Amino acid sequence: MRWTPGGRSSDIDDERGATGGRGGFGGGGGMRIGLGGAVVLLVLSLVFHQNFFALLGGGGGGPAAAPTGQAAPVASTPEEDKEVQFVSFVLDDAQKTWTDIFQREGRQYRHARLVLFRDGIQSACGFAETAMGPFYCPGDERVYIDLGFFDELRQRFGADGDFAQAYVIAHELGHHVQKLLGTEAKVRSLQERAPDQGNALSVALELQADCYAGVWGHSTQQRQILEQGDMQEGLNAAAAVGDDRIQRMSGQGIHPESFTHGTSAQRTQWFKRGFDSGRPEDCDTFGR
Repeated sequence: MRWTPGGRSSDIDDERGATGGRGGFGGGGGMRIGLGGAVVLLVLSLVFHQNFFALLGGGGGGPAAAPTGQAAPVASTPEEDKEVQFVSFVLDDAQKTWTDIFQREGRQYRHARLVLFRDGIQSACGFAETAMGPFYCPGDERVYIDLGFFDELRQRFGADGDFAQAYVIAHELGHHVQKLLGTEAKVRSLQERAPDQGNALSVALELQADCYAGVWGHSTQQRQILEQGDMQEGLNAAAAVGDDRIQRMSGQGIHPESFTHGTSAQRTQWFKRGFDSGRPEDCDTFGR
């Protein structure tokens, strides 16, 4: 991608130097599992024959308590500093894109914040650990990312390149768009009324976030920010985190009934649909 290092977004909260107590899951609308989190939960579910995804449900009560951690100086490498600058660029560019889209539709876009952390952090959705991968919490309208996930994306999932990283951020911001449009709340309500449809609704929600990531990607292409090979990097990242591929990696076989994010083919299909169209209204994964 064509971008100029050096800036840091005003929408970033750098908590990499924070330490704090561990909180429980629940409240705040439920934990939104991130792109990498399915690995851990799927393996546990398959090995112990229990639905560990149920831990992510909206289990009553108000938002989780505020972080109890204490700020400390952030120790960062030059490589991490550049990653922070890249995350800042993607975050600001994507949010400007959605601000413009909302304005054209007579809506007002409210910025999400992005929290950088290491190892674990308290969110309004509960305690988050690095192993869960990046995620969006609707309870506090924040995206949470441990920069180490980008190494995981490259080394474990084989999705390399800066646009692969950008896809991750754009996908999580897609969930923020769903929160602002009321989609997330409607899906949560439907899941509570029809638990047997919970996984299918989760898949539709995730695929729509993929499509919204593609809508932003379309904007970058129109503005000639993309370089040769970037689109393929995004497609590789979407395919890398498909439920079928993750289950295959776990060595336990493929179980479609437990899918929560969609197959590799579905994820690339919807990301590409948003990328080719650039129109959020073409991202109706619920009416497919």
